[in-house]
Amino acid sequence: MIVDAHCHIFQEVRGQVAAGPTSGLGYGRMAVGETQMQMLPPYNPRTEFTAEMLVANMDWAGVDRAVLLQGTFYGECDDYTLAALRAYPGRLAGALFADPWRAGFREDFDRLVDNGGFRAAKIEFSDHTGLSGVHPSARLDGEEVAWLWGELERLKMVLVLDLGAPSNRSYQTEAVGKIAERHRDLRIVIAHLGQPCPAEAEALRKWEEQIDLGGLPNVFFDAAALIAILPPEEYPYPKAALYLGMAMDRIGR
Repeated sequence: MIVDAHCHIFQEVRGQVAAGPTSGLGYGRMAVGETQMQMLPPYNPRTEFTAEMLVANMDWAGVDRAVLLQGTFYGECDDYTLAALRAYPGRLAGALFADPWRAGFREDFDRLVDNGGFRAAKIEFSDHTGLSGVHPSARLDGEEVAWLWGELERLKMVLVLDLGAPSNRSYQTEAVGKIAERHRDLRIVIAHLGQPCPAEAEALRKWEEQIDLGGLPNVFFDAAALIAILPPEEYPYPKAALYLGMAMDRIGR
């Protein structure tokens, strides 16, 4: 069985990042604050990637199942994700959009988990496209968000974290370690293999420290988008393979 552990779907772009609000401009284009970018291939009049498009791509590529994650770049789409989970119960699992620093999130969290459709919560925490840019003083080990880790543990839900790059203030490895050690039954997945950065020795050291969290029995990594994060290279992507190998050497089990 092939499972894609890191997918996104959205009917429209309506997010918020450090640079400002995001919106769709059509044909794969997006506005990000005052700038524009080509985020997707220019195939659709709307800038969207629907559940139907994802499943069609899965069928084409031979992928059996996928995990739907959300983030600030495209914007919260909990209701749409729940609808996709109901439409494709054998193919898709999903994570709710978590912003525990937002006023009113506790009530929204209770409502969403009462629904019973979500099996995880995703915090997109990176500086440029995540919540660390929206809430610059946010700390994962802050008292105001500590309730969430206990609730996820109690509900047997997975916590997915995108911690950004090693140079980001969101790269809070020590805080994640504290959460994992205090909540031994909470499974934590760190996205993008911790975003390895080959350019600087200090960044490599910080990356290795984060990878070492995988020595804890409840911390895991996905390897999504490595070939997009690392400098451009041709198949078979030797740099991506190198960092996968380095991670396996440190924490393989």
